[in-house]
Amino acid sequence: MTPPASSSQLLRQQLRQQVRYARQQLSPQQQQHAAQQLSLRLQALPLIQHSQHIAIYLANDGEIDPQPFIEWLWLQGKSVYLPVLHPFSKGHLLFLHYDATTPMTTNRYHIREPKLDVRRVKPIAELDIICTPLVAFDGTGQRLGMGGGYYDRTLSQWHQHRQGPYPIGIGHDCQYLSQLPNEKWDVPLPLVITPNHQFIEA
Repeated sequence: MTPPASSSQLLRQQLRQQVRYARQQLSPQQQQHAAQQLSLRLQALPLIQHSQHIAIYLANDGEIDPQPFIEWLWLQGKSVYLPVLHPFSKGHLLFLHYDATTPMTTNRYHIREPKLDVRRVKPIAELDIICTPLVAFDGTGQRLGMGGGYYDRTLSQWHQHRQGPYPIGIGHDCQYLSQLPNEKWDVPLPLVITPNHQFIEA
């Protein structure tokens, strides 16, 4: 029997707190090692090697740091994009081109993002890959985010029609859970990469 939505949401919130605490306890050395290992795993993916326009994020709240991977992408001549909170469409993201000279600002969640400039916006449909942050995930690709639904909305075309950029979840090994409660709006990921493992949707 499916539990009431309130019970499911309460469980999801408890899991968020537990996993966020676990990743916040990682030492700077552990974080640095994880970031390097993640970068090597991503670099080895043919999907990454054959893509040109790749969206990713900047680490916050103990998230695994994709900076080594971003710097590798730049060296390969690939275009990197970061999410920006949409100024007019609540709950949605824009993706702006990002390089070492991009002017940055801090959004209302205290996350660094490119300063809004319409000339640097890349339509989501023109991205090849979106590397998504997550709080927790399971072996079927089910993803638990922070609860704002930003990436669920961003990936809705993928979820419904397998259209748009290919989503890859990235996170620490400690963010893996054997099973996650899910809601009808959740978007399972076809691929999740951690420093030591690769999980593919069943």
